[in-house]
Amino acid sequence: MGIGANRGGRGVGRDTPRLAALAAAALCAGLLGAPQAASADAPAPAKDGQLTDLVNPFIGTQNEGNTFPGAAVPFGMVQLSPDTGHNTGYNWDQNTIRGFSSVHLSGVGCALGGDLPVMPTTGDITSTDNEKYAATFSHDNESASPGSYKVAFDDYGGTTAELTATQRTGHQRYTFPETGKANVLLNSGQALHKVTESEVRVLDDRTIATAITGRGFCQDTEKEYTVHTLTRFDRPFDGHGTWSGDEVTDGGDTSSGAGRRGAYARFDTRDGDRDVEAVTSLSYVDAKGAARNMAAEGTRSFDATRDAARAEWERRLGQVRAEGGSEERRRVFYSSLYRALLHPNTGEDVDGRYTGWDQKIHRSEGFTYYQNWSLWDTYRTQAQLLALLAPDESRDMALSLLRVDEEGGWLPKWGYGTVETNIMTGDPVTPFLTNAYRQGLLKGHEEDAYRVLKKNADGVPPADSPYVGRMGNAEYLKDGYVPFLPDREKEKPGDSDFHHGASATLEYALADAALAEMARDLGHEEDAARYAERSRNYRTVFDESTGFFRPRDGEGAFTGPEDPARSEGFHEGTAWQYMWLTPQDQPGMMSLVGGREATGKRLDSFFAYEQLLADPEKTAREVWVNGPYDYYNADKYNPQNEPDLIAPYTYLSTGEPWKTTDVVHAALTLFTDGPDGVTGNDDLGTMSSWMVLTGMGIFPVFPGTDTWGLSTPAFDKVTLTLDRKWYPRGGFTVDADGAGEGKRYIRSASLGGDDLPRTWITTDDIRRGDLSFETGTEPSDWGTGEDAAPPSTPLRGR
Repeated sequence: MGIGANRGGRGVGRDTPRLAALAAAALCAGLLGAPQAASADAPAPAKDGQLTDLVNPFIGTQNEGNTFPGAAVPFGMVQLSPDTGHNTGYNWDQNTIRGFSSVHLSGVGCALGGDLPVMPTTGDITSTDNEKYAATFSHDNESASPGSYKVAFDDYGGTTAELTATQRTGHQRYTFPETGKANVLLNSGQALHKVTESEVRVLDDRTIATAITGRGFCQDTEKEYTVHTLTRFDRPFDGHGTWSGDEVTDGGDTSSGAGRRGAYARFDTRDGDRDVEAVTSLSYVDAKGAARNMAAEGTRSFDATRDAARAEWERRLGQVRAEGGSEERRRVFYSSLYRALLHPNTGEDVDGRYTGWDQKIHRSEGFTYYQNWSLWDTYRTQAQLLALLAPDESRDMALSLLRVDEEGGWLPKWGYGTVETNIMTGDPVTPFLTNAYRQGLLKGHEEDAYRVLKKNADGVPPADSPYVGRMGNAEYLKDGYVPFLPDREKEKPGDSDFHHGASATLEYALADAALAEMARDLGHEEDAARYAERSRNYRTVFDESTGFFRPRDGEGAFTGPEDPARSEGFHEGTAWQYMWLTPQDQPGMMSLVGGREATGKRLDSFFAYEQLLADPEKTAREVWVNGPYDYYNADKYNPQNEPDLIAPYTYLSTGEPWKTTDVVHAALTLFTDGPDGVTGNDDLGTMSSWMVLTGMGIFPVFPGTDTWGLSTPAFDKVTLTLDRKWYPRGGFTVDADGAGEGKRYIRSASLGGDDLPRTWITTDDIRRGDLSFETGTEPSDWGTGEDAAPPSTPLRGR
């Protein structure tokens, strides 16, 4: 039965408390009017030959890269994308689509997001399970580009779905066959993670609202988050209903509780009007926020929204101009840059309100509030790339983390939405925030940031706090290491530093080094000395009998297998792979190994260097670690995971910089423009950022500081357009004529026209002048002197 005028406003009177504010907002001043035509100043459609044409959003959708091909804008709240049945969303090898859900994180390793899968169907509704009403499709009838996605189903009469997005809304256009039963299913009770309860309500004959509460990610967390959605159609329904479990209620207005819940809108497309457009807005605050976000961002037509999204991506990608090199390498480069700019995500509504980690509503003042923090991954690459290309956003991201501490009581480790998951180990938030400080992004907030970082570095969150922080800190401060206690029960959900004591110790020590730098700059000399001393705690887990790092038990004895390739106590890695996580004291690490020459030989073994010279791509694919979750039992480089991403740059400290170039250029062959073209999980842009930075020839070799190690770029020339507020020259160029054609060895270097004998630069150097390399086909003696290596904290004079 149609609802139109017969339905009137009765839904408002029966509104539940959770949605009452939404209904009021929806009826005020036409907040939820029909989508309007684009304004006269809307961006024109992008022309052929732009950088967005080089981006392939399907890269990484195979072999557990776990990327998504759907529609998003840079750092947007919404990522509207198809779900094929894979636990993280979309998998290239699957041929069914269960719906187009509004929240995805690129490259996560566990189920997360997937809220509100929306699915177009035809005919009677015979199932409420999205696995059963899923539609088959072919990649031949599927396409994607930055800001848009399109697919034609094999089922449901060849129904076509098109997607695009703004910051806080997802726009859908469905083209149905001529039928009297064209349905759009809004499934509030199923997602990629666990939905604990949901509520759906038909507000009027064009509008459906939901509130979805869920939790999870790798391990089931206790803390829940709620996302509110509002979906507005461009024309009245011809019918509607809801479901609860398997029971479908034609004409139903509400459904709430646990289990499968949802609503459908039905349209008659037999009159030739086969297109149905819908806009879904999100809010992590409340229903009123979803309505305001809809009013602010959901009124343009589908085409105008898609063109605006593409124009924004073109602007962002245009900040980096890569010249020379193969066409495939450029496609890979810009596709990686695209993925690097997807996260973290806007967490506030258009009015500045957001839900803090105390689960209370707050309002941002003078900054944009962001959420979704894969810090164990992103502190190594993406944080530094964003500081260059998106400094305003990077500043706001850092300030958002300070708000997390202020409102939730502690700094996070791996945060999703409005809650902490406690996934991964160590202390990643410290180098993330000290990096922001070293890049100059915390002006006016230096002491506030230092205060919370000091609290985090010197303490442990209270027992009633949901955070774990440096959970091994008491033992670390007392004994200099985190003990490996594999049988120790977890006190809180998430990962335990005690289950990975050796790597946790190394991560704590690196964080201490970065904090020592910040303390010294701010004049906290006693703290600086104390943290610098603690940064040497990596030595406490070095076993001289094996020549490698090794975990120690609660009594101080080294424990576990002596074979460093089969060692225990390292998170997602082995002693071989964690050997190089000591950028704060490379000379000290090398002295433990036996000096520069011995370290170089160990690196050669680690990278299978002789085999690499003979066949770089084969070595990268067959000799190095391969497989996204192949973390253990290995004595070779793992380019598919984070712990040893900086390892190739250790050659800068052994006086063999050409080997750094050999290794990273071999690793670059693992990035392709096929669906399996990302090495391992992309982890919210971490691996993609590695590719971009390595492709540019500069890499953050000491996370948490402003030190960039150098290698030959993958292109003849890379030109960055930078924000003059942060980078007064407005740009930075890396010139390496011939590098794109295979001349991959640096013979000499200059910075701002002056000779550069060292293998590193600082962010201030980037502000001062351009970088130029003379390249050749054979290694040279450039960068081989002891003074050429990147500095280490204990040796750095101020």
